[in-house]
Amino acid sequence: MLKEIDLARVDLNLLVLFEVVLEERHVGRAAERMHLTPSAVSHGLGRLRRLLNDPLFLRTPKGVMPTARATELAAPIAEVLARARTVVATATPFDPGVSTRRFTIGAPDGASAVFLPPLLAELRATAPGIDIGVRQLLPVPGETSPERAWRSALTDLEAREMDVAILPVDDIPVRFFRRTLYEEDFVVATRVGHPFAADASLDRYCETQHLVVSLTGDAYGFVDRVLAEHGRARRIALTVPNFMFALAVIAETDLVSALPRRFVARHAERFGVIGIEAPVPLGSFRLNATAPEVALLDKGLAWLFDVLARTETPALRASRGKRAGRSRTARLVRR
Repeated sequence: MLKEIDLARVDLNLLVLFEVVLEERHVGRAAERMHLTPSAVSHGLGRLRRLLNDPLFLRTPKGVMPTARATELAAPIAEVLARARTVVATATPFDPGVSTRRFTIGAPDGASAVFLPPLLAELRATAPGIDIGVRQLLPVPGETSPERAWRSALTDLEAREMDVAILPVDDIPVRFFRRTLYEEDFVVATRVGHPFAADASLDRYCETQHLVVSLTGDAYGFVDRVLAEHGRARRIALTVPNFMFALAVIAETDLVSALPRRFVARHAERFGVIGIEAPVPLGSFRLNATAPEVALLDKGLAWLFDVLARTETPALRASRGKRAGRSRTARLVRR
């Protein structure tokens, strides 16, 4: 841990200089990039060497080479600078038209595949300098309670490892802000021309071989619980780890799968896959954009929430279908 007197000696620009020299591996090019003279860069490197008690960069015929100590310091210094840039970015008035911020959004893959295309279209039109990172959120393996299955995402939000989490769960602690983006339910996805389309009865559904999306390969999901309530069962012939892979497999086989309606509406056509109403209600759930309440003091993050809420397209609104009277709640814990 640095003492206060040590911190007083640190000029943040020296860390920026370290970063640029490390990337360029050449004092002259680093000077041009930073709009400094080579002698100013050399002077700065001398201060850094004294501060960190290491040569840091060794001269070579083609430029400079980082020492082992410099290589070790690269990641910690990059993290310090990234946090400093975030602080400065959030301290200045947020203008999406000129901002170059990066936001990290966590979501299950079935949700990110729905909101991401319209979000990117909105950013191209109104905020071309803003970048997005997407983290795939996964439920706790074997956890059947939706609230407990996604608790690690809330922990990551509070640790600021991501800015927003899109979660298929309603029971969220009051210290978090929540905005419902859309409601989702399930259809039966099949290839075009599948016999099930001509006879979408419960009997035919149970006779057909099924595909289940499951990261762990667990071949039992919420559909099996629904069928059990009707005294029925099905054969799960295949599990795959994500929704896009599911569409690709369904397109070339006679397997069927219960998939989120909006995901199917947005992506199935290009695979030659269609969505058919299920013979029994398979339940519905809400996708909620979530962040710590205190984080919403950040005008940029508040703006992102508004943009996410506006990314529903007419095609997606039309895909809602009739959900009245469907009382069961199915979550993306095991699909």
